[in-house]
Amino acid sequence: MPVQQTRARDRQRKILSAAASVFATHGFRESGMDEIAQASGTSKGGLYFHFPGKDAILLALLDQTAALLRSKVEKAIAAEADPVAAAEAALRILLRTLPKHHALARVFAIEAMGAGSRFNARALEIQDEFANLIRLQLDAAITQGVIAPIDTTVAAQAWIGVLHGVITRWVAASGQERRSIDATYETIRIMLLRSVAAAPLAGTDTDVGRGNGNGRRS
Repeated sequence: MPVQQTRARDRQRKILSAAASVFATHGFRESGMDEIAQASGTSKGGLYFHFPGKDAILLALLDQTAALLRSKVEKAIAAEADPVAAAEAALRILLRTLPKHHALARVFAIEAMGAGSRFNARALEIQDEFANLIRLQLDAAITQGVIAPIDTTVAAQAWIGVLHGVITRWVAASGQERRSIDATYETIRIMLLRSVAAAPLAGTDTDVGRGNGNGRRS
């Protein structure tokens, strides 16, 4: 890759990182290009060279967040032979990765959803992309006789809806009120696995109990 192109990508990443912090701190609607330019150490002209406005920056942040999560989720799914374990791995990655990137989590869960229909639609598209990854694993579990037939589209959307609600409340809470995501994970895991009749074994992160040992719950 040419040096000039590498520098441009590095500058864009720096701008997006700064914008995520600005949006998370001040809110998307209250933030301006001046604040983003200052936070990123970029001239306003340089900022407009890379992005025509803060709308484009927000959309780029949503795409960046989706790419970050997708690479981790797809890797976790590929590492599991069992489809229910793969669906659970996707759940675990989504629930634990976003809180490690607090500014991105707030932009995705709160700022984008309230920034207008264009951004709301993109955020929902991203949620649907991850719901589809989970749906494919649930479909495979049904095909293998691991779980009973179920509307996997609805089930996967419900899983993503629960995760979005938990993460939204987490990023919206103040420091003292914010519970550890790890403290809530086990309850969420058990609840969602049981929603598709897959009972998890106690005390495990990835193993899933199947009740009577033949792939179906008793």
